[in-house]
Amino acid sequence: MDDARAMDELDRRIVNALQGGFPLCERPFAEAAENLGCQERELIERVQALLESGTLTRFGPLFDAERLGGAFSLCAMSVPGADFERVAALVNAHPEVAHNYERGHAYNLWFVLAAASRQRIDEALRAIERETGLPVVDLPREAEYFVGLRLGA
Repeated sequence: MDDARAMDELDRRIVNALQGGFPLCERPFAEAAENLGCQERELIERVQALLESGTLTRFGPLFDAERLGGAFSLCAMSVPGADFERVAALVNAHPEVAHNYERGHAYNLWFVLAAASRQRIDEALRAIERETGLPVVDLPREAEYFVGLRLGA
């Protein structure tokens, strides 16, 4: 699938179905494919094509680091536009960075750090500041709100 190709009906059903969960079994793609009325190999290829085209930016589980005994924090940086790609690459190089995104705001680079401990979060923050030469705003969670966001395809 290339960027110009529109999603077909099966692509839409895949995106809609897999947002709500993924089978926990020995062959999850086979079970999901059966529920979608396609073959396992086709489902795997379509998910890969959706990722490669940028239609999907991520496919995988979301873990609550704190429930697993770890820690996480939302972080923000104000990065000069001309330096954005370099700084984003340095941030992304850290295994603790779950994801990041650009915002049209003074704080234009936002990312989530997840690690085994708060101490490891602090170490990663210091390393990012040292490597980029820019300060990081650390926004640890004070309260949790569940928003069941599902995007219909």
